[in-house]
Amino acid sequence: MTTSSLRVPHVAVDHHGTMLADVEDLQLDPGISTTIVGESGSGKSILAHALMGTLPRSLTVSGSLFLDGKPFDLASREPRHLWAKRLALLPQEPMLALDPTMRIINQVAEGARGFRTSPTTALGQARRALDGLGLTDAARSYPHTLSGGMAQRVAFAAASIGGADVLIVDEPTKGLDAAAVDHLGDLLEAHLARGGMLLAITHDLRFARRLGGQVLVMKDATVVEQGPVEQVLSAASHAYTQQLVAAEPSRWRYPWQGSGPHALGQELVRADALSKAYGSNRLFEDLSVHVGQGDRIALTGPSGAGKTTLGNVLIGLASADTGQIEWSAEARGTGRQKLYQDPALAFPRRVPLRLAMHDVCRRHSIDLGRLDDLLEQVGLQAGLLDRLASQVSGGELQRLAIVRAMLVEPALILADEATSRLDLISQERTIDCLMRGIDHTGAALLLITHDTDLAAAIARETIDLAGGGSPAREPAPASAMAAR
Repeated sequence: MTTSSLRVPHVAVDHHGTMLADVEDLQLDPGISTTIVGESGSGKSILAHALMGTLPRSLTVSGSLFLDGKPFDLASREPRHLWAKRLALLPQEPMLALDPTMRIINQVAEGARGFRTSPTTALGQARRALDGLGLTDAARSYPHTLSGGMAQRVAFAAASIGGADVLIVDEPTKGLDAAAVDHLGDLLEAHLARGGMLLAITHDLRFARRLGGQVLVMKDATVVEQGPVEQVLSAASHAYTQQLVAAEPSRWRYPWQGSGPHALGQELVRADALSKAYGSNRLFEDLSVHVGQGDRIALTGPSGAGKTTLGNVLIGLASADTGQIEWSAEARGTGRQKLYQDPALAFPRRVPLRLAMHDVCRRHSIDLGRLDDLLEQVGLQAGLLDRLASQVSGGELQRLAIVRAMLVEPALILADEATSRLDLISQERTIDCLMRGIDHTGAALLLITHDTDLAAAIARETIDLAGGGSPAREPAPASAMAAR
């Protein structure tokens, strides 16, 4: 790998006079990680795509990237000439980046050097890359069969197989369990140890601390604070950075987190002796789950362990192989709502968001004022509804999905990694809105998450799907159990 640094003296991106990113003196050095953190919409991903030359033509870009002392004009998208061999990007939405018509191993192989001249050799490299990520059994699968975390690992294999010197990873840990995050950290550290350069964009401050090196904090398109990770994240000088660190779930203190006695209301779901397997992969067996009004249950476990499958079974979107399940009248129809892990797949692509949301209000006789109130509570501007789903960020769509679910005041909500695309401040604000709504209506919550701190902050009971058999169940705190 090269021993020179990548330098960007100045890069600016604007859209009709609105500045989306304005960053000076960005430098990536061999063997040292540079991490960017900040709120959704602050310009982190815009910056990454400006460096890659993958921004839409509707955006105006200025600046140059210097590699090996040679300048590459960002306005003319010259960095495209560096793709694969020198520059690679792990995108923020892996499921949308993968070709739904191709098997996983073939997609990864296309990124290997020499693929066109020796596809057999490239396929061998792809198989080894997938093996190293624990995806041996998924090599011949199609993307739609993968969990969110598995899709993220496949996208990482495709981005890194070419051996690029500079690796840009955009939200690489979302959808990954703790073990997979540690494995990913090992892979990125190995890239740095070989003399590679790394630009990581993340909402996960724990992961930023793990990578070490330098950190840049972005807000409103600019860098407001930067320096060594251990200094910035432990003794922040800027008020926004202090607010960001304080928003980690382990630091939350809200009335709805009360650990006192909690008397559950009417039973909404009674599921007994559930079992589910895909081929030889047994997800859970002889599992019984009873969900009452006001209940909060976290479904945890490694990627691919069956968390989403169990959640879908409990709200009627999938069937168990064996067992019985019943829903109360309140938990039928729109009384059950799901917040999807990939919100981009849950909204119509060719319909403006305003029309989609107003359709929900009309269908269920909901006053449009309630829509405006919920948008404000989760920090979304009403003007965002004039766009298509493809024209807003994943974090904005995730918050909009929560608003859509809360409009109908459901009795049961399944939240599948429903805040994984949000920065910490937006996550705290959105969860507070969701939980206050749940407390007000007495709805039950099934929370699917890899974030143990988030589960601890929200749930009263945890079902751990540790990989087949009968999942381990951790009861609510003693005071809550007494009420049950």
